[in-house]
Amino acid sequence: MATQKLTEYERRRLENIQRNDQMMAALQLHSKASLLSASSKRQKVENKAKACAVKAYRKAKDEAPVVIRRSLRPRGMPPDSEGLEGDFGDAAPRAPESNPKFSPRDLGSFSMGDAYEGLGSRDGFVRAMRRLSKKPGMWGSVEEGSGGVKGCKDEILRDSVAGMSAHPVGLGRGDIKTEDSLGCRLEREGIKTEDSSEFISALKMEDSLGYGIKRAGIVDSLEFIGSLTLEEDNVARVVPGRVMAVKFFPTTELRIVAVGNKYGNVGFWNMDPEKEEGDGIYLYHPHSSPIGGISMQPFDIAKIFTCCYDGFVRMMDVEKEIFDLVHASDDAIFSLSQRPNDGNCLYFGEGRGGLSIWDLRVGKSTSLWALHEDRINTIDFKPQDCFVFATSSSEGTACIWDLRRMDAKNPKSLKVIEHGRAVHSAYFSPSGSCLATTSFDDTVCIASGDNFEKTSHVFHNNQTGRWISSFRAIWGWDDSYIFIGNTKRAVDVISPTQRKIVKSLQSPCMSAIPCRFDAHPLEVGVLAGATGGGQVYTWTSP
Repeated sequence: MATQKLTEYERRRLENIQRNDQMMAALQLHSKASLLSASSKRQKVENKAKACAVKAYRKAKDEAPVVIRRSLRPRGMPPDSEGLEGDFGDAAPRAPESNPKFSPRDLGSFSMGDAYEGLGSRDGFVRAMRRLSKKPGMWGSVEEGSGGVKGCKDEILRDSVAGMSAHPVGLGRGDIKTEDSLGCRLEREGIKTEDSSEFISALKMEDSLGYGIKRAGIVDSLEFIGSLTLEEDNVARVVPGRVMAVKFFPTTELRIVAVGNKYGNVGFWNMDPEKEEGDGIYLYHPHSSPIGGISMQPFDIAKIFTCCYDGFVRMMDVEKEIFDLVHASDDAIFSLSQRPNDGNCLYFGEGRGGLSIWDLRVGKSTSLWALHEDRINTIDFKPQDCFVFATSSSEGTACIWDLRRMDAKNPKSLKVIEHGRAVHSAYFSPSGSCLATTSFDDTVCIASGDNFEKTSHVFHNNQTGRWISSFRAIWGWDDSYIFIGNTKRAVDVISPTQRKIVKSLQSPCMSAIPCRFDAHPLEVGVLAGATGGGQVYTWTSP
């Protein structure tokens, strides 16, 4: 077989290999690599033998232990000023002393002093509340052992829920014949609640117990709403964090607002600084989770009821200076309310759609209904018929109920208002002739008519996000207008008759989005709006 001829590439490759071998042979690289490999193997064997022969050696302990430095601030201790010149110990303001064993989750009562977290003294608030409670009330008074309000003309109102338990539901005791309240009296005084074109020159509004609210010089309702102003002195940060509930005290002696936040704090703001020392802000921590609702009655103003998502209902008794535990549940409590003129029973939304009635006289629940499939966000009673109430639920509905016609096992609603998404509020108008609901489907529904059969939806952007509480539209001081927050740092005013937004209240003093509102029940033209940062803006009329 003939030898194949090598190509030029193969020939040059063989030449390079031959030249490299000659170079490695001249440097003796192969012999040196063999010696290095043998020495490394011998060293490994020697190290292994030494490890087996040498005994374990323990290092002696130092006589002085090593001290690990830790910051004093997370341990709740004051800074160490030893060795510094001057008196630095009292330079920084100190937090108020509190009981280190106190916890809002404790079952039982605790003192207001243990729960106080304000910077100043709380004595001003206690003195103001005691002074209010001792004044002769124009709303009547609660008689101990009675079923309702002394001086109330209607027997059914005096019977309260205890009277309902004595008479089975569905017997038909007849409609309540109490005097008509706000709306009907407005019509008699010449104020058009359905067609809100004009107010009378002197506005007089009375509730069913005869307490009058007077504002003079009001000619046009929209002009009056537009005259509401926000002054710098009427802006304050009452609580830390996002506000869940805001409510005015039903009194004209002092202008005080109560605010609950997502951390379980309840703050009080006395807006009359000339009557009290300090800034008038008092902060308490009676709960450990978001506040679901705040309730108080004008005839017993020294007792403030609050509930939280941890399932606790507490009563702040200023006379005794304690937070008393009213009810503790394994389920969250999302809403709280009381019937007008009834200080004996609490109504709260518990768990996924449950409504409980708690009788304060016997200290137990008298009724429990499953009204919705999801949580109840608000409970509101009709002003003229305190047995009729409305609930809003995250299941996407708002319902109207009658306590006298509710079956224990299968309660049936009088009216159901449906929305596309969760309904965050449902409130009756002051006259009781309309119902306003607010939903996450970007609508505010207004239901009217004898049976609330007429409904109309007003578009409104209700997308607040995770950092701001959901919008809840409220009524003003009559049936003319509805107030709701605006994502552009304003207050939108909705006309129920025109079915649209007719005005937006804006101010340079408003630096955040107001989400929760309350109209003062006894002062026309005083409106409070709370934000996601704990601020409260109070609009007032000139």
